[in-house]
Amino acid sequence: MSLSVFDLFKIGIGSSSSHTVGPMWASFRFIQELKDRDVFASTARVDAHLYGSLALTGKGHATDVATLLGLMGERPDLTDPDQVNHRIELLRSSGALMLGGERPIPFNETDNLVFHFTHFLAKHPNGMELRAFDSAGIILHQQTYYSVGGGFVLSEPETEQSSEDRTRRDDDVPYPFRNAQELLALCKEHKMTLAQLVRENEKTWRSEDEFRQGVLNIWQVMDNCIRRGCKETGELPGGLKIKRRAAKLYKELTERPEAGFKDQLTVMDWINLYAMAVNEENAAGGRVVTAPTNGAAGVIPAVLAYYDRFIPNSNEEGIINFLTVAAAIGMLYKRNASISAAEVGCQGEIGVACSMAAGALCAVLGGTNEQIENAAEIGMEHNLGLTCDPIGGLVQVPCIERNTMGAVKAINAARLALRGSGEHHVSLDSVIETMRQTGMDMQAKYKETSTGGLAVNVVNC
Repeated sequence: MSLSVFDLFKIGIGSSSSHTVGPMWASFRFIQELKDRDVFASTARVDAHLYGSLALTGKGHATDVATLLGLMGERPDLTDPDQVNHRIELLRSSGALMLGGERPIPFNETDNLVFHFTHFLAKHPNGMELRAFDSAGIILHQQTYYSVGGGFVLSEPETEQSSEDRTRRDDDVPYPFRNAQELLALCKEHKMTLAQLVRENEKTWRSEDEFRQGVLNIWQVMDNCIRRGCKETGELPGGLKIKRRAAKLYKELTERPEAGFKDQLTVMDWINLYAMAVNEENAAGGRVVTAPTNGAAGVIPAVLAYYDRFIPNSNEEGIINFLTVAAAIGMLYKRNASISAAEVGCQGEIGVACSMAAGALCAVLGGTNEQIENAAEIGMEHNLGLTCDPIGGLVQVPCIERNTMGAVKAINAARLALRGSGEHHVSLDSVIETMRQTGMDMQAKYKETSTGGLAVNVVNC
């Protein structure tokens, strides 16, 4: 299974890659399947059924909104976040869903969008079924989808295929790797840095110029998200009455810049700001980049902004290499464990993002391939067992602050690795396997269901 850098970094809207971006892609795909089967014109009713984690935290994660948008023909990467509320309000007031954005059909959320809170589908905790009917009530098409993390979606038939059959094959690229050990060995054999090797693989699918522009666009979306998050004020939606803090912090840091000379740890305040700004935007349904998920979307942008703004001689090439190395590390987790909190808890989101950011920062600060692997290992080793227990099912508490902690921890991991030789006792492959096993042992109430942890021990009003 060969993954691309752009598989790990997807542009979408908040608040969750597996609960918002994934379901929207699934619904969008369903509309395309109706057209491919030539039953779109005769579809008179559509039902959506959400199961397991998608149901339990669906309202808080805007899964209902995402599903409706997808059925209206909206794509996560092209949707205008500022128009979402207007479109949903229009649907609810009119009682009509603009199917595929082309023609209205009757739609009542109570009857046509069903949450199954106690029923989990067998293949994955994030399951959904979509059904299309004609005017006589006969099923024209039905499909089951699984949102498996990071915006990735698999249909029921795709889950029956081998990973090679449903994705790019390993032999598609010149330097295929399945784990960190193979990746390091390839780099050593061909005398390449990790970034160079991955960029050579990317040439399989796009030119060097297309790759560069695509990666820089990803960074631009991340940077825009930081900047917008530093300006927006008010309460976050959802009922917890959580106030945005990034704008206030930004104002404090910029109004008294001389304070930074008195306290050398002020740079940490800036890193916290960047992560907080992104995840407040995510919580508000803004445009973010899954990095590798929405719930952890602030870690990598915060660390990359730290490199861009605080590291001497930072440059465009460094930004590209940062995201390339981060993606390569994310590929290892995606292939050998999971980036879905519904499967392995928040260690699969914040933990993976921290690991990706640590290795990437180490790389652009001059680390060897071995030091990069060490940094990525440190980043995950100290996130093992991290639970996902969002209060009220919202990606707000503890998620926003958790991104700040992940970013700071990533920078420390990179610095620790750079002070070492690259030799260490625990390999990245070992910690990835440990994360997978820990996730499998974790009780379901700690895996994005909001039925345990902070979600039940803190009054959410």
